[in-house]
Parts: sequence; C-alpha cells; structure tokens
Amino acid sequence: MESLLNYPRLVFLISFFVLWLAAWIGGWLQQRRRLDEDLRTDFNLIQGATLTLLGLIIGFSFSMAIGRYDQRKTYEEAEANAIGTEYVRADLLPQADANRIRDLLRRYTDLRIAFYETRDHEELKKIALERASVQDQLWQAVVRPVTAQPSPLTTLAVAGMNDVINSQGYTQAAWWNRIPESAWGLMFLIAIFANGLLGYGAKRLQPKLFIVLPLVVSISFFLIADIDSPRRGVIRVHPQNLESLRDSLR
Repeated sequence: MESLLNYPRLVFLISFFVLWLAAWIGGWLQQRRRLDEDLRTDFNLIQGATLTLLGLIIGFSFSMAIGRYDQRKTYEEAEANAIGTEYVRADLLPQADANRIRDLLRRYTDLRIAFYETRDHEELKKIALERASVQDQLWQAVVRPVTAQPSPLTTLAVAGMNDVINSQGYTQAAWWNRIPESAWGLMFLIAIFANGLLGYGAKRLQPKLFIVLPLVVSISFFLIADIDSPRRGVIRVHPQNLESLRDSLR
C-alpha cells in the first residue's frame, strides 16, 4: 500500500481538518472548565514553548526535505555526465562495438528520462525491467571487446560504464531516502498538542481564529511533503541535464 505521504494535497487536507478539530476541542474544554487566571501566566509559558518547539521541528523537517531534493538534483546531473562521458569513451573500442554501445546509451538515456517523468507505478515497473535489461546489454557490449583485446585505453571504457551503472544506483537510493514516517508521526502529534493548547488558552470560542494556526501548520506540512515526494509532488526534479544530453546525442 502506497504511503499517504506520497500525496501532499491529501496531507494538507487531513492535517488541516485534524488540527482544526484539535483547536476546537481545546476551546470546548476551556468552556467546560475555565483556566484559572492565576495559572494563566504559567499556561502561556507552556503554550509558547510548545509552539516554539513545533516551529523548530517544522523548520528542521523542511531542511531535511530540501537536502534530499538537492541530492536528487545532484545525482540527476551526475547521471547525465556519466552517460555523456561513456558515449565519448566508446571511441576507444572497435567501431562495431562502439556503434552498438552508442545506440544502447541513447536508449538508456530515454529510459532514465522516463524514470524521472512518469507517475504511474505500473509504467515505472516496466521502465525498471527494461532499464535492467539495457544495463546488462551495455555491460556485455563493453566487456566483450575489452576482454578480447585488453589495453589501458579500453579499460577506460569499462570504468566509464561502471560509473553509468553506479550513478543509476545512487539516484535510486536518493529517491528512497525520505523523511522517516516516525518523524512525521511525532511532528504531527506535537502539532495536535500545540493546536489543542491554542484552543484551551482562548478565552472564548472563535471559529475564525482557530483556523489560522491549523492552516499555517498544514501549509507547512504540505510544503515539506511536496518537496520530500520525488514523484507525486508539485516541486519535482526535472531531468533537464538528461534531456540536454539526449538532444546532443541525437
């Protein structure tokens, strides 16, 4: 089952409703059992500390999401560089092998671009199977002539192909590297508690006022989930380096 965190818009809707409900319940409890004025100062201190903690955790989570997004961008650029370098190094091999490797690299580049652009999981599985097949063909195409006639120059082609395959693995690892769901759960619980304190600290029920903090926090959750979601988010890594490489290879 796909994680809810892969759908940032749904994260926003659910978090806004739950946090607004927490603030409303806090306000309702305040009406049932009013806070003594002599405890108001201590309560405001606790409320302020809780909201500060929530802000720090949201900021830290946002920083984590930005770091993972930058990592995905870096590996996309590294993939394009590795493929482009190997395309040039194919000149070190016999002509027939070089032509085959270049054809496979053009096909491989199209598959890598499709990996970045598709949102369909079934299509993604097909791309993964075809990518694995092309990687195997590329490796066999470069190893066969080097094994037949080994030389220091032809081994550069093998090293370049190794970089091409490794760069794909680094990219996949970066796409799997997400903010842990346990961290999301703790952040969400603190947000619920903070909004409950907001409602309990209000002197009277004001529905419009109770919307402000849940809305701001929900927007923050949406932004974090969107940046941290490689495939479903609005803010995604566009394979511009791979597309530029594809145009140059053609």
